[in-house]
Amino acid sequence: MTNVTGHHHLLLRGVLLLLTALLAPGLLSAARHEPAPGRPPEPPGAQVAATTDHTDTNPASPPAVTPTSPERRMLPAPAPKGRMSLEETLAARRSVRLFADKPLTLEQIAQLCWAAQGITEPQRGLRTAPSAGAKYPMELYVVSAEGVDHYVPASHAFERHLPGDLRPALQQAAYSQECIRQAPACFVVAADVQRTASKYGDRAERYCFIEAGHIGQNVLLQATASDLAGVPVGAYDDDAVAAKLRLPANLRVLYLLPIGHPQG
Repeated sequence: MTNVTGHHHLLLRGVLLLLTALLAPGLLSAARHEPAPGRPPEPPGAQVAATTDHTDTNPASPPAVTPTSPERRMLPAPAPKGRMSLEETLAARRSVRLFADKPLTLEQIAQLCWAAQGITEPQRGLRTAPSAGAKYPMELYVVSAEGVDHYVPASHAFERHLPGDLRPALQQAAYSQECIRQAPACFVVAADVQRTASKYGDRAERYCFIEAGHIGQNVLLQATASDLAGVPVGAYDDDAVAAKLRLPANLRVLYLLPIGHPQG
């Protein structure tokens, strides 16, 4: 009986040692992931994210604003009705190159952007200016003392494209025309011709020129109806404007529209 009992004790001890060896790694692994007392458990994948995410999360040093990391902000809703009739607006519109030293309000800028490319039929995404085949190749940028903003028609919002006042640089690219620097805002109309060429081939360039004209007239009429004024500018160095504003390579600048309060 003594030998049998001793044999059983040895066998049981061996089994316990084997189980301890098998379970120890799992216990150690669980201990590594066990949250400290009072600390909530980390979400799945947090350990992986901690080793792969190198984003600077220090609020004192936000990432620099570049064309590839836009900041989007909603614009005030456009007014559905103005104080002037269409006929009165057509009769009053004049090209103005001298502007008072007075900024535009965000509401005025938002209204002008809507007149240029705003959505008027959300179901089909149709806009204020007609576009061949509804391809909408145009991109609208607003250059002001605050920076260069890109208009997003679908959400009636701005994306900050570049910080800082680039009006003096834009004036240089426009053969030093004073109205470009003096106006509180200059609307830049650029086209991605390939967007229209996908349907209309060689005639796409012509259609883009026509569409730019539609947009320009919309902006100038809206300016007049808002007690503002402007002038269409076509004299500029295409490549210099694109370079100064760091526009995407697929865009071709077609129009500059400086808008402001008429002087006097």
